[in-house]
Amino acid sequence: MAIKSVSIRIEEEMLEKLAHVADYEGRSLNSHILVLIRNDIQSFENQHGPISGDIRPDINVKPSRKS
Repeated sequence: MAIKSVSIRIEEEMLEKLAHVADYEGRSLNSHILVLIRNDIQSFENQHGPISGDIRPDINVKPSRKS
């Protein structure tokens, strides 16, 4: 599996709030964004059916370190 890099434009306050949520969940900002993306893909597939590909969004999601 190839790992790609993506850059996004985001308001500073939104980024700070997202970093706060990631920290609360015990994740890095990058890991938290990946969890959000995987959750969105899983939600889409649950509603519209599977998208072709080998990566399953319900697997390989880094769990939070929060107990």
